[in-house]
Amino acid sequence: MNYNFSEDLKAIREILDLSQSELAEQIGVQQVTISRNELGETEPSNKLLESAYSYAYKRKIKINKLKEMLWKEDLGTKQKLLFHGAKNEINGEIDVHHGRENNDFGQGFYTGESYEQAISFVSGFQNSSVYYLSFNDENLKGKRYEVNQEWMMTIAYYRGTLDEYRNHPTIKALVKASRNCDYIIAPIADNRMFQIINSFIAGELTDEQCKHCLAATNLGMQYIFISEKAVSQVKILERCYISNNEREYYKNRRLEESRLGDNKVKLAKRQYRGKGCYIDEILK
Repeated sequence: MNYNFSEDLKAIREILDLSQSELAEQIGVQQVTISRNELGETEPSNKLLESAYSYAYKRKIKINKLKEMLWKEDLGTKQKLLFHGAKNEINGEIDVHHGRENNDFGQGFYTGESYEQAISFVSGFQNSSVYYLSFNDENLKGKRYEVNQEWMMTIAYYRGTLDEYRNHPTIKALVKASRNCDYIIAPIADNRMFQIINSFIAGELTDEQCKHCLAATNLGMQYIFISEKAVSQVKILERCYISNNEREYYKNRRLEESRLGDNKVKLAKRQYRGKGCYIDEILK
């Protein structure tokens, strides 16, 4: 899917109250280039895409955030707006078997609830983009997780750190429950949060310490589609371009939030020290 560049160009001009000639002068192209691209008569070059979108972002026009607001208004009550941060372009149909097996909940198609959430995970990749999707959960079976022991141990299993306990009845039951559905709604666990879960699995933290440390690093909820039936009810609405200056903004923002999260984790470790159970007490 290509970017909706022709409509975005018109929107940028309208917001800034610029003529085609004025915008062309600002981004270093001919007026005819703007005209042909707005009419959809030509495919924009990578250089033109970057020039237009970076100019808009520099002028404080967050076109992708504006589109998020508009899509939310346009979708009906039965449709959920979701976002997928992609390192590369999605070619063909969405494939639930394309992802890594050691993701949070194994193979599946992973999405988030906001544009900022999606871009934060792919801002470090040069050719990344964000896809907007609609999802209809009619006649589907979903499973919801919260920040608790079940969620922590399920993620630990899929990320490969519970091999020692993989045949334990509790772990088998967790895995079965995670696959007895069409899609999953769960808190996001990035690599920093996984390090906390690892400390729990290694016996360095209790389940209560781990839970509150993870709650302190709240990254929002993710939707994971694991059945063909579920993904058939996901529709790609639009692919959004990420300019270099927007990419840099979110990279720096994530670093800042990561530092704040690390400090919250230190406080949570101290506050809940000695409370809860260690992994070997839970899986006796």
